[in-house]
This record gives sequence, structure tokens and C-alpha cells, in this order.
Amino acid sequence: MPRPVHWSRRGRDAIRARLSGRGQQSEMLESLLAFGGLVLLRDSIEWEGRDFLKALIKQSALCGEQIHVLGCEISEEEFREGFDSNINSRVVYHDLFRDPLNWSKNEAFPRGPLEALRAMCRPTDLRPVTIALDSLSWLLLHFPCSTVCQTLHALCRQGDSSPVERVNVLGLLHEELHAAGPLGALSSLAQIEVTLDGTMGRTSAHILYRKPRHRPAHQVDPTAHLTFNLRLSKKERETRDSLTLPFQFSSEKQQALLCSEPSQASSHIFYEPDAYDDLDPEDPDDDLDI
Repeated sequence: MPRPVHWSRRGRDAIRARLSGRGQQSEMLESLLAFGGLVLLRDSIEWEGRDFLKALIKQSALCGEQIHVLGCEISEEEFREGFDSNINSRVVYHDLFRDPLNWSKNEAFPRGPLEALRAMCRPTDLRPVTIALDSLSWLLLHFPCSTVCQTLHALCRQGDSSPVERVNVLGLLHEELHAAGPLGALSSLAQIEVTLDGTMGRTSAHILYRKPRHRPAHQVDPTAHLTFNLRLSKKERETRDSLTLPFQFSSEKQQALLCSEPSQASSHIFYEPDAYDDLDPEDPDDDLDI
């Protein structure tokens, strides 16, 4: 079930102030970053989510993680506003805002932003990596949804094939700009979804955690270490088929019964009573008048 988290103050600055505090809010932010994978931040025109994204980035920096930001919608100066020097020193900002179409042939993005995005998760150490996309909507408006989803899937799976401890991908998504198809595709990739809304100026963050997907485990062959053979050789199979089982009425048994002499077929029962046998000389069926 979605988990609602409420902010008691109003406005963007109030949200930033509450998120930057400690206690329950800090524990909630840590829980969002604990699983790895894609964390989808769904906002709207009325309820903007960039401050929530920056709060997660700050929490990652305080935990000593590697942080890369792909900035598309606002300038680097505006994005870094509100961070202290310690946080800003840990954030590597990849600026797409000044030259989104790469007209100046920016060497940082020779093959485009998606290729740069893939390169961000080639770690130089084993610390967890946080990649923030500001925004995922910008990428969807410039590239096919299938290509973006494949890139996100590759990013989230980097932790499985590399020695890095964990990879978090934070994607800010303006859901009002997209149809149900792209929203559903991104939702299926997300490990956690955070939807921002509210009433009467009070912002709520509805958080949906998904259970980790179980992958099929490699099963050991149960017949690998048996002390007996489950399969017969050709010679063993022929020997087994030539045997006559006791319950089988073979032609040899039939001939033996038909050709047997009467003396051989008759039998007698001899019984000698024991001293302690309780013998009743009366007929037990006498009262039946048989």
C-alpha cells in the first residue's frame, strides 16, 4: 500500500526546510536510498518535486556516496543553490541545460546524453553511486521511450555486474507531460515510486515500495551424487525384460495346471488339537435350523 508522508508547512521553501532536518524525515530519505534501483519522483505543476530530489541528493552526499547529476531543465548555479560547500564538492554536475542539442560539440557528451548517462556508472571505487536525472521528462521528450527505458534498466543493473556496492537512479518525472504508456513503462521499472500532491497548501508524498524481484536460482542436479544408478544399460534392460514376475500368469503356468495329475492337485489338512485349545463340540449353527 502507498505510504503517505505529510509536510506540515506550506510552499517550496518550507518543504526544503523540513527535508533538511533530521529525525523521521532523515530516516525516510535513507529508506528511499537503501534498496538501489530506480526511484521515480512523480510531480506536477502544482506540486513540484525538485526540492525532494535535492533532499535525496543531500542525504546521499552525507552518506559518502558518489553523486552524478544530469541537469537538463535548470542551470547548474540554480540547481546547486541551497547546498553548502561540503555537499556541492561531492556533486558532479553534467550540464545539458546550456547546450541541450550539443551544438557546441561538448566533449563531455560526444555521443549524446544517454551515452554519457551510461558512462556515469563506471565507478572508480566501490562506494554506492547515486545518479540524479533532472529531469527524466526531458529525456522522454527527446528520445524514444523504449531507448530511455533500456538505458535506465542498464543503469540499475550495473550493480549486479560491477564491484560497486549499490546504484541508485533518481528520476524526476513531470507526469502531466506524458501519456499513460510511458508512465506505465517507467512505473514497471521503478523499485520505489514517490508521488507528490496535497490539499490546501499541504504537500503529501505517497511512497510505494515494491518487493524485490526474485530471480530463478541455479538448482543443483539431484541425481549428481547418488550411490546407485537410475538408468539401465542395454544388457540390463534385456535381462529385466526376460524375467517373469511372480504375479504374471504365463503360458508355462497355464500348461502346468492343465496337465497336472489329480493326485498332485489334491491336498489334505491334518490338525492335531493343542492341550489348551478351547473346543466347542456343539454346532455353532444349530439354532439356524440348517
